[in-house]
This record gives sequence, structure tokens and C-alpha cells, in this order.
Amino acid sequence: MSDDAEVTAPAYPTAETTEQFAENIRDVRQRIDAAARRAGRDPEDVRLLPVSKTVPEERLRLAIKAGATFLGENKVQEALRKSENLADIPDLRWAVIGHLQTNKAKFVARFASEFHALDRLKAAEALQRRLEIEDRTLDVYVQVNTSAEESKFGLDPDAVDGFVAQLPAFDRLNVVGFMTLAIFSSDEERVRSCFQTLRSLRDRVCDLAPGGLRPEKLSMGMSGDYEAAVEEGATTVRVGQAIFGSRSVPDSYYWPNPTDGTDA
Repeated sequence: MSDDAEVTAPAYPTAETTEQFAENIRDVRQRIDAAARRAGRDPEDVRLLPVSKTVPEERLRLAIKAGATFLGENKVQEALRKSENLADIPDLRWAVIGHLQTNKAKFVARFASEFHALDRLKAAEALQRRLEIEDRTLDVYVQVNTSAEESKFGLDPDAVDGFVAQLPAFDRLNVVGFMTLAIFSSDEERVRSCFQTLRSLRDRVCDLAPGGLRPEKLSMGMSGDYEAAVEEGATTVRVGQAIFGSRSVPDSYYWPNPTDGTDA
């Protein structure tokens, strides 16, 4: 077993009240702000995206009261169910941040404000078709596999330029930036290297992007590494367990292996 496989996530207490959610959100926000200042950045340039996967609707209502009005979900069907069950809440927005099977693009096009895992033209084509039907547009982030792990989705960094060059054809997709999942490791330098790779790639692509594209945003960093991500340039951090509490299922349940035959 590798050293990385032995890394365990810290235990986060489960928030059960609006006050506990507010405290957790405030703590994460303060840490984001401090990390931004350490990097000489404006904290206002970093957005917190609470990730609510596995959290039932009754607890989500408490989190929303505490200020979590923009939520991220990995699985499309779970996100769709929650968006429908919480449709009575005004101004609640959703980001789909996990791998998209093309037969579920119709749901993402219906309710999501953002999609953080675009890494295939088939997905872009499916989203374009469904967005035309819904008469909507969608902010998208191109997912990049910066850790070179076979267990993760995302484009190889060397394939990004060619992929982005084809995206102006999809006028319903607003290509706003890039997303990555850092390696799960206790070696902070290896984690930071993933974030640095994405930042450098963003800078290069923005210089060369066709059709007026300026994909300047960086969606990177989760509960265990978001402070490092902010220091390395993240504009959105996706934080779940530090706000909602530790999950009972491993991340692998929500980040399926690209080699398992899952729809491309």
C-alpha cells in the first residue's frame, strides 16, 4: 500500500442546527480569508461552494438558513431530487461537480447553474443540445487530471489546449475556468503541485484561448486542502465535510473510476 493510500481524512463533527452550520461556515470563511491574505490576494476573490452530497434535505434547510445558498453536488440524480424538493427556497442555486453521464445532461441543463467537470466533447455536445431545448446557458469548468492518477476523471494537461480550442462551437456553454482534484496525500508539496499545475495551465490557455474565451477561474481545493488551494490561486473552493460533517461513505463512491466502464 502506498503512503497516499494510508492517508485518512480528519473527523468533522456533524452539524445539526442552524447555529452549528453558521459557525462552520464562518470558520471555513475565516480560513479562506487568512489564506488569501497570506498570498497577497483579496479574500473577496475566493468563493466558498458548500458541497452537500449525502446530506438530506432537512439538514440542508438548516444550512441554507445559515447562508449556504449555492450548493455543490456530485451525483446528478441526487442533485435533481434536492433541487426539486427545495424548489420553494428562492435564489437557491446548484453546481454539479462530478462526472456526467451523457444521458443525464438533460437534468443538468434543467436546473444547474454551473458544471465543474467538463472533460469530453460528448458531454459538451449533450449539454449543448439540452440547453438549447431549455433555452438556458451554463457556466462550465474544464476538469483536468493534474495528479496523473488513473482513478480520476479529467483531461491530461497536454490535451487541454486542443480541447478548449473546440469549445467556442458550443454557444450555450460559458467556459469560465478549470477544475481539478489534488492528489490525496499527506505530502503538502505534492498537493500544491496539482494546484500549481492547474494555475499555470490556466495562464497559458488564457493567453491562447480562441473565440474570446477567458477561462480565468480555478475550482480547486476541498475540506482537507482548501487553504493551500487558495494560496495557489483558487477562485472557488469546494468544501463539504468541514461544513456538514464527516461522510459515512468514501470519496470513491462519489468519484467513480474512469476505467470502470462508466459512460463516457
